[in-house]
Amino acid sequence: ILRRLKRDVAPELPPRTEIVERIELSAAERALYESLRREAVESLQDPKQDYLSVLAQLTRLRRACCHPRLVLAEGNLASSKLERCHELLDDLIENGHRALVFSQFVSYLQILRTELDARGTAYAYLDGSTAPAARRKAVQSFQQGQGDLFLISLKAGGTGLNLTGADYVIHLDPWWNPAVEDQASDRAHRMGQQRPVTVYRLVTADTIEEQIVNLHAQKRDLAQRLLEGTESSTA
Repeated sequence: ILRRLKRDVAPELPPRTEIVERIELSAAERALYESLRREAVESLQDPKQDYLSVLAQLTRLRRACCHPRLVLAEGNLASSKLERCHELLDDLIENGHRALVFSQFVSYLQILRTELDARGTAYAYLDGSTAPAARRKAVQSFQQGQGDLFLISLKAGGTGLNLTGADYVIHLDPWWNPAVEDQASDRAHRMGQQRPVTVYRLVTADTIEEQIVNLHAQKRDLAQRLLEGTESSTA
């Protein structure tokens, strides 16, 4: 096995800092989440539940962590996570930074888009439905300095993009596979980047999101132990 680390093949890259920020849900959000969690636990007691049903229950909990409207379309509860996201983005823009904002849920990005439009904040946008020509144009415009934010769905923007115009990356929700998030963060932390890159992961406290992040740590630790000492070829 020959293992090549990023620091070895691209030592000229600036440093990258990763921050996991725990966000407390409001009392109303917590009550909603607990209600959904209990429903999920009760539902999963049914031996007839298949894999897709389990996945649907987990996804529903993940969506509730992001924004109440993702599980209650007609609800009017605010999202603590999105409020924190706006605070963070306002601070970054005020201090001359630019950011990539990733989410697994396109519907979540749409809510953020609506709020950014109301605030008059310029941004680029990309998801799986974006046509190739529009995709190229959005990337080129951002790289040329237009807009402070680039909103991207995780699956559509995880690979193949050069977005070194940003020096911050914000993951609005954790995905099961940490490598997918790392690839998305690498859209900014790659050849051509001149500034240090900071990656924020916004995680709601005491929820399934925190369990996913703990799973990330276990997976990374396992990979590290498996690959330890493989920086050079072995027999």
